[in-house]
Amino acid sequence: KFICFLTCHVRMTHQYPALSPEQKKALATIAQRIVAPGKGILAADESTGTMGKRLQKINVENTEENRRTFRDLLFSVDASISESVGGVIFFHETLYQKSNTSVPFPKLVKDKGIVVGIKVDKGTARLNGTDDETTTQGLDGLSERCAQYKKDGCDFAKWRCVLKISGCCPSALSIAENANVLGRYASICQQNGLVPIVEPEILPDGDHDLQRCQYVTEKVLAAVYKALSDHHVYLEGTLLKPNMVTAGHSCTKKYTPEEVAMATVSALRRTVPAAVPGICFLSGGQSEEEASLNLNAINQTPLHKPWKLTFSYGRALQASALAAWKGRAENKKAAQDAFCTRAKINGLASKGEYKPTGQADQAAMKSLYTASYNY
Repeated sequence: KFICFLTCHVRMTHQYPALSPEQKKALATIAQRIVAPGKGILAADESTGTMGKRLQKINVENTEENRRTFRDLLFSVDASISESVGGVIFFHETLYQKSNTSVPFPKLVKDKGIVVGIKVDKGTARLNGTDDETTTQGLDGLSERCAQYKKDGCDFAKWRCVLKISGCCPSALSIAENANVLGRYASICQQNGLVPIVEPEILPDGDHDLQRCQYVTEKVLAAVYKALSDHHVYLEGTLLKPNMVTAGHSCTKKYTPEEVAMATVSALRRTVPAAVPGICFLSGGQSEEEASLNLNAINQTPLHKPWKLTFSYGRALQASALAAWKGRAENKKAAQDAFCTRAKINGLASKGEYKPTGQADQAAMKSLYTASYNY
């Protein structure tokens, strides 16, 4: 019995190979392309309903054609956008749409040297026995969907898990369940040649202070990387999409970008392995300018940072463009200019080189916060 136990124990320490050396190299290469110096991600993966809310704010009807027209506006900007944007996350509908000149959107983006990604989760579902905490659905059939998306031109994927801070949240169940789901998703993506973006978003809802958010962020990320290890995920072929460490939206104390940066980088240094190529922050309802200032401060923090620290913004890259467009064809260039300006600012911020002029327009300063954000 003792010899049998020793044999089993030795065997358990040797992992059956999950990926070939060629698969690993391909994944690592894609991840590095997305977060090349000065580049981040445009998250254009809003669902039909979420896109409808964006369009409603500018009095534009939520039709497939209007959604396509706005995405076309973003994707058909000058090729120089590739100096600031390394990847674009698509929604399923958008992946199969075409530009005004009948070019498939994935080809339009790829021809600029930008990597095409796809949102693959199927939204959140309530975890029974918790205070309205959730897990994320979509593992059933995920391998087949990933294989198809790879054939259709995608090279990376995104899956969002959502956690919240309150008196009793996040619970141990919520942390463990969401970490495990992210591990399983990431493993399935890599088997199909897609770089997984791992997104455990801690919502900014609440009145908690900066220190509470830092503590929770560290606990969540520690659990996520334990789960990724358990699922044999190849970290060099992944990207992380976390929240910045910020106080709750209702917190009365306001913190400086430098304080946000120090708390954020400290939390990451304690939990994220150096093997991860890049960390692409979500904007989490910050205004465009606030998201850029905080990203800039994060990159200027005088602590060793072994990963690229960049952006994966949706609202914080599109708000000014939407406000300038207003659904009118004659405003297309103004909207494209607004988008390009914001992308360039965030590209600079991802290198700690953004020097604000104090002249950011009103759209860029406007809060983009939505309670219990869902998309």
